[in-house]
Amino acid sequence: MKISKPQLSFMQIINMNVGFFGIQYSFGLQQSAINPIYDFLGAKPDEIPLLNLAGPVTGLIIQPIIGVLSDGTWHPRFGRRKPYFFIGALLCSICLFLYPFSSSLWMAAGLLWVLDAANNTAMEPYRAFIADKLPPPQLATGFLTQSFFTGLGITLANISLFVFQKYIPGKSGAIPYWVFGSFFLGAVCSILSVLWSMTKTTEIAPSEEELALLKAQKKGIFQPFIEIGEAIFHMPKIIWQLGLVYLFQWYALFCYWQNASKSIAKSVWKTSPTENKSLYEEAVGWTGLVNGWYNIITFLSAFGLVYLAKKMGPRKLHICCLLLAGLALLYFPFITNKYLLFAPMTGFGIAWASMMGIPYLMVVHDIPKEKYGVYMGIINMMIVIPMIFQTMSFGFILKHFLNNDPRNAILFAGVLLLLASAATLLIKESNPLAENEV
Repeated sequence: MKISKPQLSFMQIINMNVGFFGIQYSFGLQQSAINPIYDFLGAKPDEIPLLNLAGPVTGLIIQPIIGVLSDGTWHPRFGRRKPYFFIGALLCSICLFLYPFSSSLWMAAGLLWVLDAANNTAMEPYRAFIADKLPPPQLATGFLTQSFFTGLGITLANISLFVFQKYIPGKSGAIPYWVFGSFFLGAVCSILSVLWSMTKTTEIAPSEEELALLKAQKKGIFQPFIEIGEAIFHMPKIIWQLGLVYLFQWYALFCYWQNASKSIAKSVWKTSPTENKSLYEEAVGWTGLVNGWYNIITFLSAFGLVYLAKKMGPRKLHICCLLLAGLALLYFPFITNKYLLFAPMTGFGIAWASMMGIPYLMVVHDIPKEKYGVYMGIINMMIVIPMIFQTMSFGFILKHFLNNDPRNAILFAGVLLLLASAATLLIKESNPLAENEV
């Protein structure tokens, strides 16, 4: 029997997603600040991909396991997904506070492993939370509200890097004080935003029949892995098709995040981390502003994409957005005026809003509701597998085929995004977005 979920007000959808803001602030720091910290601590360009291995590996392991566990969790007071939000956000805040105190490259790399595990613990249930709470006509608004908060959180992270770099001088060891300011702010945002969502949103209690099924589920240390394997074996075809898109898309994004500040330093400041550290710090600060801009565009365009998704369909919209992003990165390395960098990043920001919401909208109708958590975790495995592949392979590619030039790395990312757009053409939506479904 199909049970209708109550429609939520726009403010209720906003409140349930506020916690996503803090999670994404942390990811914003990882995108824009972690690699410069590695640079400050003496990492070589071709070492950077391997040092970023923490993100994809923890995502590969943590997200599907948390998905299985949250699917099988219910507590009358704490709910199903909320305990995982809270534990992840608390650990994330502690790691963000400690991170600027890294005194060596391997201390920074070790803390990144813990930080990423915490972020993944908090983020994975949030995708399932949307599917749990919202009726089909509101799914587009729910997933793209997460895109809105993705843009807002990462924007604050990047703008904080730019502002603090200008107004907080000095350093502790190799790490400038402005890095401390950004990470401390992130520690506060992470826990407070998740607490806001937890106190403002109730979860839908399972029926007596669903509770009986939860109690009857097999337990054991290996059970989550068995359930993940079974879910992959029975996975809907559309998720496999999305996996090909993600292979190109997320490999490309990791290339961009790892090389953006060094590319800007080369093209605009005509320097590198080893040539002039002072000028490179300026480039890092400006990269924060550029990345902040594309995330401003993300949160400004997110709700417009809700309208377009209903009119065009999610697949066509994602094709167009990936095309915008690919063209943006092909233009990016040739810009020598720092102010003109904002032009291609406008298109990239619209695409980023799509990447953070539209793929889930394309597949959610094909996922059984009792498996929302595990399948959202599997989709995120498809994000991190390309990242692992990138961290293991791109150092070699950069060194031997791209002349260790970060500008070439950005061009390479642009080509991959165009391939991702082409791969989206292969996706067959079996359940188009239905505005009137109840």
